[in-house]
Amino acid sequence: MNIVCDTNILVSGILFGGHARDILRQASRGNVTNFVSADILRELETVLARPKFGLHSEQTLAIIALVRDTYDYVEPDTSVDAVSDDPDDNRILEAAFCADAEYIVSGDKHLLSLKEWEGIRIVKASTFIQKVLGQHSPGE
Repeated sequence: MNIVCDTNILVSGILFGGHARDILRQASRGNVTNFVSADILRELETVLARPKFGLHSEQTLAIIALVRDTYDYVEPDTSVDAVSDDPDDNRILEAAFCADAEYIVSGDKHLLSLKEWEGIRIVKASTFIQKVLGQHSPGE
């Protein structure tokens, strides 16, 4: 199953854990195939460089290299303009379209409000883990 994780899922999974980390682990193990693009990697680098995360530039670059080497890479050749309120979200759609993804996993309200785009379902991390992968949190 091909997926694209939005930048907020990558950041959450790398730095904080939870459902986002579970998804990244599933992709790292080859249970799902997560795709990234140059635009996603650039946005990830920009976000990780924010002072609130307290990462040194070497740490940020190491994380970017790890993400690039761990997940499949696509070079979108189609321009999308489906999200006017946050045009950067269109880069996620472009990557998903190019990757022939079945799902975009996101915490972004603009993307989630679409629910589906070009046959690609857009879901929260918890929904993907529970309903798509059939996993449950402890105690459920």
